[in-house]
Amino acid sequence: MLVPPEIKGQKYIDLASLRKDGSAVHTPVWFGEKDDKLYVMTRSDSGKYKRIRNNPRIRVAPCTIRGKITGPDFAANARVLPPEDWPWAGKTIKGKYWLARIPFFWSKQNVYLEIEITP
Repeated sequence: MLVPPEIKGQKYIDLASLRKDGSAVHTPVWFGEKDDKLYVMTRSDSGKYKRIRNNPRIRVAPCTIRGKITGPDFAANARVLPPEDWPWAGKTIKGKYWLARIPFFWSKQNVYLEIEITP
């Protein structure tokens, strides 16, 4: 499905991943866009990554840097990208956020997630 206009071009999205008990954990994140999919960088030891590995169903919504949701939320599926796709996924984020270009923000534990909005 296409990236909704409410999300397209926003600075931040709220990524709501689900705990095993079904409760949502909201996290504001940077994201890149390419071919009607969203890309997010996270660490492999983060709670968000572990929750998505257990349950790929998430919700995304536009938000502020502090996580205040500013528009409607959308159902989506997330998957961990294989390492060979990380360079171009990283470019989608680095092209949007100049701060992401600074090596300080990069770690060997970083992984990339692909998010596809579901109908």
